Amino acid sequence: MTAAIQTIDTPDGALTILADGAGRVLASGWTSDQAALLARVHPQLRPECVSPGRTDAADAARAYYAGDVHAIDAVTVHQRGTALQSAGWAQLRRIAPGHPLSYAQFAAALGSPQAVRAAASICARNAPALFVPCHRVLRADGSLGGFAWGLDVKQSLLAREGRDA
Repeated sequence: MTAAIQTIDTPDGALTILADGAGRVLASGWTSDQAALLARVHPQLRPECVSPGRTDAADAARAYYAGDVHAIDAVTVHQRGTALQSAGWAQLRRIAPGHPLSYAQFAAALGSPQAVRAAASICARNAPALFVPCHRVLRADGSLGGFAWGLDVKQSLLAREGRDA
């Protein structure tokens, strides 16, 4: 499989997007390190060839940063994981901007209220970060918790969504 990789400037720094030949986002993150981004892709989905190119997801990301926090909703992603991970990633896409959940609420939404650690792991293994908005999950006390791309980026995304939701 061949994939296109594109890096755009955002207020949060360089956002790199990796999309397969069908335009589905395999990974995205606030880095210009293409190898680091590629490493987040499930081995069975990892492309054989990656070349610079334009992605439709970049247009959605630009619109998101321009104030349309729903622009990322229609972007198609492609991930591979366990049944619970897949259900979790689908659930993350249903969390409305400006209305983050706690990890416990996220676990409950998955039908496993006691599986808070599993819920956190689902977020940690999420490769297309902006387009499957794992940044919308917080600790029970409202603090940020973790984020693969840094807590400054997570805080910025949440502030942007709270302002525009």
